[in-house]
Amino acid sequence: MLKKLSLLVLSAVMITSCSKEEKPLVVTPDDYNNAVDKVTEVIIHDIFSPPVASRIYAYSNMAAYEVLVQNNPDYKSLAGQINELGETPKPDADAAVNYDVAALVAQMEMAKSLIFSEDRITEMRDSLYMQWKEQNPTELEASKAYGLKVADHIKAWMDGDMYKQTRTMPKFSVNPDNPSRWQPTPPAYMDGIEPHWMKIRTLVIDSADQFKPIPPPAFSLEEGSEFHKQLMEVYDVRNAMTEEGDESEKMEIAKFWDCNPYVSTHKGHLMFATKKITPGGHWIGIVKIATKKANADLMETVYVYTKTSVALFDGFISCWDEKYRSNLIRPETLINQYIDDAWAPVLQTPPFPEYSSGHSVVSGAAAEVLTQIYGDNFQFDDDTETAYGLPVRSFDSFRNASSEAALSRLYGGIHYRAAIEEGLKQGRQLGQFVSQNLQMKTNTAQASN
Repeated sequence: MLKKLSLLVLSAVMITSCSKEEKPLVVTPDDYNNAVDKVTEVIIHDIFSPPVASRIYAYSNMAAYEVLVQNNPDYKSLAGQINELGETPKPDADAAVNYDVAALVAQMEMAKSLIFSEDRITEMRDSLYMQWKEQNPTELEASKAYGLKVADHIKAWMDGDMYKQTRTMPKFSVNPDNPSRWQPTPPAYMDGIEPHWMKIRTLVIDSADQFKPIPPPAFSLEEGSEFHKQLMEVYDVRNAMTEEGDESEKMEIAKFWDCNPYVSTHKGHLMFATKKITPGGHWIGIVKIATKKANADLMETVYVYTKTSVALFDGFISCWDEKYRSNLIRPETLINQYIDDAWAPVLQTPPFPEYSSGHSVVSGAAAEVLTQIYGDNFQFDDDTETAYGLPVRSFDSFRNASSEAALSRLYGGIHYRAAIEEGLKQGRQLGQFVSQNLQMKTNTAQASN
């Protein structure tokens, strides 16, 4: 009797153990959102520039997408569509790969390789690995192996994008004798950020200057000239906002779209950095809001993140190409030199030339991609900035949000109107090009939408 009982107990343990091992691992859209949020957290902590941040988002999302697309016939690989990207390796035929798990592994591995604070990604990864190992160690090992295989493929391709070479190129040379050229701005008077970013390999657009905007108005401090009118507009708008007070709508808009990771505060001889999200990071946050509202599954969620981050990446290359070509001086510098030495913008002026507006370009690009996916009447409540003490703002469409993001630069006192309006055009044209030329869904899938 005792022997029979022992055998029954042993059998029950074995059945329980087997059923536990066979339990399939599950990755939800929220799991992926959390992983992207962790990337944003680290980007803020490590104070990456907006262009570099866009590179982190693009490559990490692309790695996840390339895993998932291998198991989803409704979507197309990026290989052959993204510049110089070759075919993604397949898993071993007999491997018990869970593609959802492998996608998250690839995303985390790529992100970890692109940031400084690797421990923050590693901690999240190890926590997930521990959970997955308890549920299904065999599936975890096969999925991890494939996710890392795809990440290695993306890393090898990424290595040819000129990023490493630009790290050793010379700093931007300021020309103090030309009154129209950019000069470092207070309070930190930093060097121009990423002056060689236009040399980075694009993803979808043909070249950095494919969407080159028209030149800014000719520099002139003569009253009545177009440039002087736009300079005085920045000055007058800021002064009017001071009279309206900090609770005005314009002030709220300026602060909501600040997205400047270089904000610094001086106290005596000490300087403190106020860490903030980047413009691209704000739009990545909007992707999360949109996909959650659309009740997107994991494949669609990763698809939307990927296509949007590709547009952001190319948008920064296009914008930075123009910034260091036109090399235009910021309003703050001219106003302090010629009009009012006590004047200060609402927002701190970012450390790079003025034209065109980076936020305008990338907001226009991201909004076009999101509009192509979800339509032009997609209402959403943007809570991306609540972590920084700012209220939720609501928008009727992605394009309306991009228009407000662009205009915020005038209210913030950091851009002339031309940089805003032409930058928005530049970004929208680029976003439309990405939408039309990066075909990530099959014709059948597109028709079903």
